[in-house]
Amino acid sequence: MILNRQNLQEITNTEVLKPMDSVFDLPEKIIQFGTGVLLRGLPDFYIDKANREGVFNGRIVIVKSTDQGDTVAFEQQDNLYTTCVRGIENEETVNQQIVNASISRVLTATNDWDQILEAAISPAIKIIISNTTEAGITSSSEDISVGVPTSFPGKLLAILFARFQECKGDQDGGFIILPTELISNNADQLKEYVLQLAAINHMNQLFIQWIKTANSFCNTLVDRIVPGKLASEDYKETTSKLGYEDELMIMVEPFNLWAIESSDPQVIQELSFAQVNKGVAIAPAIQKFKELKLRLLNGTHTLSCAIALLMGFDTVKKAMENDDFLAYVSNLMETEIGPTILDNTITNEDVQIFSKSVIDRFRNPFLDHQWKAISLNYTSKIKLRVLGLLNRWYQLHQHAPEHIALGIAAYIILMDTKEINGAFQTQHTASNFNIQDEYASSLYQHWMKGYPHISDVLKSTAIWEQDLSDFPGFATAVVNYIQEISNIGIQAVLKNRSK
Repeated sequence: MILNRQNLQEITNTEVLKPMDSVFDLPEKIIQFGTGVLLRGLPDFYIDKANREGVFNGRIVIVKSTDQGDTVAFEQQDNLYTTCVRGIENEETVNQQIVNASISRVLTATNDWDQILEAAISPAIKIIISNTTEAGITSSSEDISVGVPTSFPGKLLAILFARFQECKGDQDGGFIILPTELISNNADQLKEYVLQLAAINHMNQLFIQWIKTANSFCNTLVDRIVPGKLASEDYKETTSKLGYEDELMIMVEPFNLWAIESSDPQVIQELSFAQVNKGVAIAPAIQKFKELKLRLLNGTHTLSCAIALLMGFDTVKKAMENDDFLAYVSNLMETEIGPTILDNTITNEDVQIFSKSVIDRFRNPFLDHQWKAISLNYTSKIKLRVLGLLNRWYQLHQHAPEHIALGIAAYIILMDTKEINGAFQTQHTASNFNIQDEYASSLYQHWMKGYPHISDVLKSTAIWEQDLSDFPGFATAVVNYIQEISNIGIQAVLKNRSK
């Protein structure tokens, strides 16, 4: 039996949360560009939950922009799919199965463009969501009057023009546009490209002004691990237990965040699904959420990555089972990262809540998050996620942050590689692997000079664009940790720190 509307009544497993029949009669209120698992695991998850609680009361028309893949599974399953929520939340194991009924239909840009434009002029549709990957938000010079526009800004511009013509330029006829692509200020960039393309197409100035004034382009930040399809054996076990097949089934972690930048009362009113989803935050500025994610989640990942690899752990969850590693991660956030990022927008409560969620996420027993994957482009990640912390730390203190220094020391040891056929292979991990880092060659050259010169890594402005040895005591702390790890091993060093 496959999951579809007709078979819903045959699904008797009480562990599955099924939709009510009334949801299928709800009007379409959203156009969504993208069928990917992130959209289905986050925005669509919120819409479905709100509909269940009688708040938003609207469904989603999905536009499939690319020709890759097909929509057969959506058609066969009446656009229903199961979301498996698995992980740790408030130190409790979560394992839920929810049938999502937020999607009304899936249209392809190539074959159904007329239907898409028809949907765009419906007054009930007020929201546009997208995730076309970072490559989707890009400049274009195409003629949007000929056929189906190729680029996402082109498609959006065509939809906006259709809407403008239908509503005759009414200021109340615009959209709320919510891009979720993982680039900074995603809506600002999308708006810029749309306006550039409108100018290239010599479009009416009244229309261009309408784009600017009648439409709300809201920057957003999304944060949720959505692994997507279950592994083969897991899928077989899950579908056997639930009693139906579901080609669209996805897994998500319990943690969820969608920060949306707006102070417009009309936007807040239209995005009513935020009322019943604590993970949706509508705020005048979302920099706070970016900083919490960048420093506490990403920064902690980066600073602990080399330590975990040197300890012989391949996945994050295995590392978190080690008490000394857990203590390092907790203390890093509590004593160094958290206090450093406090400002007039980020409170101590914000830090504590987010830090607790990071621990839960790292300990998720259902995720096999590989440290090797986290180590990709390691140096650039340190520059992006850690150097800002270091600079701010020294604005507040004149002594070295010991946990950060230990993380950097472990990173430098991980970068002590052997050159094999032009690749740089680790030497100090349980399973040596090729380092994929644009600075691997430069770091290799530093190690070739011998241990006494390893502090030169921190002085290299070619790598860091600043001299890290200028920070009082930092180079000494890092070099001392490198020597200590070399003498007694990383596990003993961690154990000494956790005493």
